[in-house]
Amino acid sequence: MFSVNHQKFMEMDELSLQKTPFFFIIDFLSEKVEIYLENEIEKSGLLIDFQSISTSNNKEELHKEIIWKSYPESLESFKNGFDEVQKNIRLGNSYLVNYTRKTKIETNLSLKEIFLHSDAKYKVFYKDFFVFFSPETFVKIINGKIYTYPMKGTIDAAVENAKEVLKNDKKEKAEHYTVVDLLRNDLSMVADDVKVDQFQHIDLIRTQQKDLYAMSSEITGNLKPEFSGKVGSIMKKLLPAGSILGAPKPKTLEIIQKAEGYKRGYYTGVCGWFDGENVDSCVMIRFIEKENGTLYFKSGGGITHMSKLEDEYQEMKNKIYVPIY
Repeated sequence: MFSVNHQKFMEMDELSLQKTPFFFIIDFLSEKVEIYLENEIEKSGLLIDFQSISTSNNKEELHKEIIWKSYPESLESFKNGFDEVQKNIRLGNSYLVNYTRKTKIETNLSLKEIFLHSDAKYKVFYKDFFVFFSPETFVKIINGKIYTYPMKGTIDAAVENAKEVLKNDKKEKAEHYTVVDLLRNDLSMVADDVKVDQFQHIDLIRTQQKDLYAMSSEITGNLKPEFSGKVGSIMKKLLPAGSILGAPKPKTLEIIQKAEGYKRGYYTGVCGWFDGENVDSCVMIRFIEKENGTLYFKSGGGITHMSKLEDEYQEMKNKIYVPIY
């Protein structure tokens, strides 16, 4: 169905065993794996702004009124893929499917300006091809311990008692439990003593359009000796990221590819920075891509048997924003 780039993962292992710092970008299906040594990042045209590494020192203010228009597909069009997903859930082929769409947008901001002025935990500008501003950590590895922070469940912050509503929403809760369980199982492939340290933590995400609350949890474990120092092997084992795929993984991937009808490419892949000792990585969501001169924003959400069509359509649209305010 797809061909994982084993060679590149081996290269990542070699570099991390030698304690050589590098930045990596891996697409959704692990077919394209790019590795940049520290001295190659600037020449490559990549701009990176993580908590652990920043190649951009922009402090300029944005002196223009932002124009931002999105053209989401119709509810009927969204429903086609949604029904395909629900059919498979009813058949027992999956119990959580992350269903995403691509939406045409128009803005007077360049991809580079979006990178420079967005406020997010993780940002990358990739050679005038795509930009993302992700709130979601994939894994961190610090002194032999691995951490992951699955993010599932969002709500408009303007809703009355939004935090409590989100925490107690039956569908969002079930979805979050499922993803936490999935990620706990995934982490157990590369780590021992895996446990959930923080459950249903709520973050505020500010945006130009509206503020959102997002729910995440923290799961930790101690790396197994055979994975110690092998960043490539760890990534290969854990990808695609469970939070943007669903469960069980192989069958859910088939469902996604049929229901979505487009190639995700780098969207929902992961990228990260190995500093010679530790790793900080993120899921590439909140993603804008340029295709033949047109900009598309890719967004979606988790579908379970409790999902309502109109709610999922709204969530997909809620995520089409820029965090510039």
